[in-house]
Amino acid sequence: MTQFERGQLQRIRLHVLPTKRFKTFAISLFAGLTLEEATVTPVALIPFVLRRGTANTPETIAFREKLDDLYGAGFGFDVYKRGDSQIVQFRMDVINDKFVSSNSSLLSESLQFLGDVLTNPLLENGGFNKKYVEAEKITLKKRLDAIVNDKIRYAAERCLEVMCADEPYRLHPLGRKEDIDAITPAALFEHYEQWLDNAALDLYVVGDTTLEEVTGLVTEAFRLKTGSPSPYSKPNIEHKVQEVKKVTERMEVSQGKLNLGLRIGVGYEDEEYPAALMYNGILGGYPHSKLFLNVREKESLAYYAASRLDGHKGLCTIQSGIEFANYERALAIIEEQLESMRQGKLSELELNQTKAMISNHLRELQDSAYEMIAYDFNSVLTGKQRSAQQLLEQVQAVTAEDIVKVADRVQLDTIYFLRDRKEA
Repeated sequence: MTQFERGQLQRIRLHVLPTKRFKTFAISLFAGLTLEEATVTPVALIPFVLRRGTANTPETIAFREKLDDLYGAGFGFDVYKRGDSQIVQFRMDVINDKFVSSNSSLLSESLQFLGDVLTNPLLENGGFNKKYVEAEKITLKKRLDAIVNDKIRYAAERCLEVMCADEPYRLHPLGRKEDIDAITPAALFEHYEQWLDNAALDLYVVGDTTLEEVTGLVTEAFRLKTGSPSPYSKPNIEHKVQEVKKVTERMEVSQGKLNLGLRIGVGYEDEEYPAALMYNGILGGYPHSKLFLNVREKESLAYYAASRLDGHKGLCTIQSGIEFANYERALAIIEEQLESMRQGKLSELELNQTKAMISNHLRELQDSAYEMIAYDFNSVLTGKQRSAQQLLEQVQAVTAEDIVKVADRVQLDTIYFLRDRKEA
């Protein structure tokens, strides 16, 4: 399989996968900064404002017309966290000009457009455009409100917030609603300059191109200060649980949300990571898992029951939706599943089905340029080079004993329950 070619251009790390498999170029730019209370909200707001217009396309309609001119190129962004870092990811998808009657390089124009978005924003009076800032502040508030309105998501976020109360990871990557109103166009521009000067920058391109071509195009497109790429700091995943945190929160809900936070103590870069993947898969990652079968199917105690592994933070979280009256019984059965994992009660069927599910996912990565980019970016975040094929082979080699070793490290940290306002 073709590998990513690596390069460096001042503060940007370049990752190019030359391939003729796709008729488009997939472009992703990652900008990562350590999660901090003082910066998390303005950094979250920055990409919302940047997508409204640049110095060369000052009006939002002109911004969108430029994408139309690039044969309907796609453009978007995400803001999320990995480990203790807040990541802003910009994405572009543009057709290879070999398949259209273009007189210019669409890859070149796309990188020029992305460079404008990142490094040549629309400014006025020493700050960002006031109209755009005020409008996007409202947009960001609505995004944060949407989390509260989605009670499954809200409960998951609150569980992590309680669990990591003394760690940067407690912060939501979209920031804090109460901090938004105070952000002025001038203050936001100051945060933008600091963000651009300090963020870890990684540019990915997948398509029929070369590292040499991309390096030349990026040189012309991005206006950055000189310097070297910033590294990602490694989060501390070793955590000794002194006492299990138990939090019950009351809101206007018709269904209880029971979430558990586990300290698994295994990171993506660790040799035990394949076994941790298997642990999560058997516990609650798939429809054949212990949580799904025992909490939902056999006992009919939950509308949903699943688990999720965060390999960048060494956490595993359990989510379930239950009737309020079933709290004690549901919690007991969930804890029984954790204990069964420690005792090695793992069937061959569970092992084989989980290996098949993980392997299918790893094979399917090759069908999507963005999935390949996302997977490879793990190596940047952790410093661990592990191809999808290598991980697939490592997963296949995992034994029941390997999973038990992971289970022995797992510590229950937090029990979070969201229920109605009626007194029990």
